[in-house]
Amino acid sequence: MIKLNYIKNILNISGILLILFQLSCVQYKKRENIIVASAGKIESLDPAQANTIRTLQILSALGDTLYKINKKGNLYPSLAKDLPKISKNGLLIDIPLKENISFHDGSTFNAEAMAFSLNRFREIGTLNYLLNDKVEGIEVKDEFTIRIKLKKPSSSIKSLLTSVNLTPVSPNSYSNYKDSFNSKNFVGTGPYFLKSFNSSQQIIKPFKNYWGEKPQNKGIDFINYSNSSTLFGAIKTKQVDVLIANSIADMHRLSLDIMVNKDKLNSGEGPPTSIGYITFKSNNIPLSNQNLRKALSYTIDRKLISQRVSFGTREPLYSIAPPQFYKKEFSPWPSYEPKIARKLLKEEGYCENNILNIPLTFRSTVPADKNLALIWQEQIKRDLSDCLKLTLNGVESTTVYDQLSKGSFEAVILDWTGDFSDPIAYLAPLLSCTQIKNNTCLKGESVFSGSFWGDKKVQELLEISEEREGESRLNTFIKIEQLADQGSSYLPVWLIRPKAWSLKNISHPEFSGNGLIILKNLKRD
Repeated sequence: MIKLNYIKNILNISGILLILFQLSCVQYKKRENIIVASAGKIESLDPAQANTIRTLQILSALGDTLYKINKKGNLYPSLAKDLPKISKNGLLIDIPLKENISFHDGSTFNAEAMAFSLNRFREIGTLNYLLNDKVEGIEVKDEFTIRIKLKKPSSSIKSLLTSVNLTPVSPNSYSNYKDSFNSKNFVGTGPYFLKSFNSSQQIIKPFKNYWGEKPQNKGIDFINYSNSSTLFGAIKTKQVDVLIANSIADMHRLSLDIMVNKDKLNSGEGPPTSIGYITFKSNNIPLSNQNLRKALSYTIDRKLISQRVSFGTREPLYSIAPPQFYKKEFSPWPSYEPKIARKLLKEEGYCENNILNIPLTFRSTVPADKNLALIWQEQIKRDLSDCLKLTLNGVESTTVYDQLSKGSFEAVILDWTGDFSDPIAYLAPLLSCTQIKNNTCLKGESVFSGSFWGDKKVQELLEISEEREGESRLNTFIKIEQLADQGSSYLPVWLIRPKAWSLKNISHPEFSGNGLIILKNLKRD
């Protein structure tokens, strides 16, 4: 009897093991695709409408661009056959295209398709000013050559042609969307095609007729979660294979990096693409006083703030454009010097019995903003409480963006990611101004940025930079940054690198020069 029970127990255990094995096989089959998680929903896959990192990330796998930026920051052809050929007067750009490339719907990629896509972006693109400010027209020179006519010479147009927003779409599939967005679908030339789409999950599969290097995986499932805690829990419990760092709280970043150090996760990091900064409204008292803005620029201890807010994961920043663009060490904005700040404040009649009170607005939906504001406030209490006081005000992000150009904020914490990989994509959106009166911007990007600061020399140099190349162009940007530092309408704080973590059975995430994961290189061991 005992022996019979023993045999029954063995059989029961064997049955349980068999069921577990079968379940594991089912789970394995379900995980044929690599699951990539990020924060927030994707409402549209139309490249003419895309304006978030998570949308650009998936579009970079579904589509191709004319050119790409390598890790050294150099331009190289993708859909283009060669580098752009520019006329002597700098107004005509001819771009030869690769042949024998097809869209996901089977139609042919050629100059007509590329011109259709660029002109469609010029007509309806959310960021169409990127092209329309520079481009007079786009023509088909022959079947596999497009010609771009410029309004004036532009050295930044080459970098602009790496933008994911300019990825071509099939004219056949978008014939009914020439002047409207095709939000729920995408038909391009990329290594993956779109299998299914909703705002919370997108599934992409390898495109068998892809012209270039084939994906090393069987597909990608994009999962979009609502908050950092959910994302962190998903990779910690192995519900997802790869986690993208956008909207991950700094405490969770630290925990994930500790797991990497303990060899429990893999990670990858791209070149810095986002800057965190503070905007000062310069067209109204008290911050219309340049000396007061300059004093504030000496009051912030970036190293302390970086350590206290992000545990060192955000690098202190002393320029507006990410420093890797300059290819040398360059820090025009001043370091933390409270003694100089006190001297400047005293010169303007503050300190002792007269304390300067500055309202500082932070985005209540961005945890790092609030922590930055609190630490800066405490730091000023410690060092300059008899001269300066920060009053904190948390406002929801969308309200901040809506109110910026209306001059609603004396000082506000923001961040910015360039629309393409070039210094002008950081400097122009903050500094350009087409109508200036006494260093106040009346019309231009400086209004939309909330600073209202304008400088005729800065505007002149921004325009000159478009006529220059190489070292001469970089030196022009350096002069612009130095003038912007003197104006002190912005205070750069930190630099944010794109990062991703993957499970140990998934390869290390690799990043392109524009800070996006190269999804086709992800593979499961």
